[in-house]
Amino acid sequence: MDAGSLSSSNAGRSRCPLQEQQLQKKHSRENLDRFIPNRSAMDFDYAHYMVTDGRKGKENPSICSPSREAYQKRLAETLNMNRTRILAFRNKPPAPVELIPKEFFSSGSNDKPVKARRHIPQTSERTLDAPDLVDDYYLNLLDWGSANVLAIALGNTVYLWNANDGSTSELVTVDDEVGPITSVNWAPDGRHIGIGFQNSEVQLWDSTANRQLRTLRGGHRMRVGSLAWNNHILTTGGMDGKIINNDVRIRDHIVGTYRGHDQEVCGLKWSSSGQQLASGGNDNVLHIWDRSMASSNSATQWLHRLEDHTSAVKALAWCPFQSNLLATGGGASDRTIKFWNTHTGACLNSVDTGSQVCALLWNKNERELLSSHGFSQNQLTLWKYPSMVKMGELTGHTSRVLFMAQSPDGCTVASAAADETLRFWNVFGAPEVAKPAAKSYNAEPFAHINRIR
Repeated sequence: MDAGSLSSSNAGRSRCPLQEQQLQKKHSRENLDRFIPNRSAMDFDYAHYMVTDGRKGKENPSICSPSREAYQKRLAETLNMNRTRILAFRNKPPAPVELIPKEFFSSGSNDKPVKARRHIPQTSERTLDAPDLVDDYYLNLLDWGSANVLAIALGNTVYLWNANDGSTSELVTVDDEVGPITSVNWAPDGRHIGIGFQNSEVQLWDSTANRQLRTLRGGHRMRVGSLAWNNHILTTGGMDGKIINNDVRIRDHIVGTYRGHDQEVCGLKWSSSGQQLASGGNDNVLHIWDRSMASSNSATQWLHRLEDHTSAVKALAWCPFQSNLLATGGGASDRTIKFWNTHTGACLNSVDTGSQVCALLWNKNERELLSSHGFSQNQLTLWKYPSMVKMGELTGHTSRVLFMAQSPDGCTVASAAADETLRFWNVFGAPEVAKPAAKSYNAEPFAHINRIR
């Protein structure tokens, strides 16, 4: 035999064993040889009958009458003798057992409906021009009131955009000695608005009557870049580092002062309960203040002083579904979103976003957080809480997104950027409409039974 024939013969043998090894390996878990019948799965009496007597009629069809064949067929069906296999190589799997009969379930009642995944539009649904918007990270120039009117400060003028009909009006324009405008914030009633100025004054306006109600003076020495309402208390934060509570109902409006920041106060937010105030400053410090500790006679001591951020703390957002949870965002050299337990002062989580955090907003209907950013993408990022997985990134602005405001229904977000545009995003979707409760016609037990009088 030549070498060529030997090599080809070996090659032919090598292919077959490999296939068999793969097959054996595939069935190795069953502990059964595929060529050896499983005795426990066989009926030996039936097998003996099929090998001997069961085949006689087929081998000698002449001695089988039609009536006999019909009888044998009925007998085989009754005794389960219509099987064709004699050898069995594995046990049959046991029949499934119904623990609870199907009739106990109504059709579809046990199927939980699957919630459809919400579509998140990647582009803005509306874009408005915002000329002369001041490109200053430390200011707060955008707010959306409960009456569905958006206020934005452009240079020395405050404009109102009515989201109900799309109309625009001018509320106030000031001289250069007073302006530019450095902060705007709606009162809870959606009618009155506070406006902070470069010259340290704060004005209170009635937007419906389009008239100024009063001017708050004497509290700050420098510009007022942040405002926050708590019922009839208007809290102001200034470049002088002071935070002042102003009762707008009384003549001597200063009713409390908070001192703790060494530089400009650029973020102010009251909790939904009105008991805690969060303040962020250009000194990289976050303070939590307790309203019950406020005093007009002396500076109020903070509840927590938190110094984990490494840049200015402007973005503040209280969680709508957990009263003691606060989200904060840091500036360009920090780039993180941090979550705080404001009762204990503990930092619960910190997420590096990769860019300056300018503003934060919680979704009122879902556990989601929206952040706006600066260089390099100038994007809005939607996060799932608490996993902080990115759900989407909204792009369109060409410069840092300095301010964000949320519509009263919580669905639409307005963003204002240094590219002098105001964009509207349907990022949070429509809230779920609560189904009306089923009417109870039998308000009391046995109401359907006639009373015996």
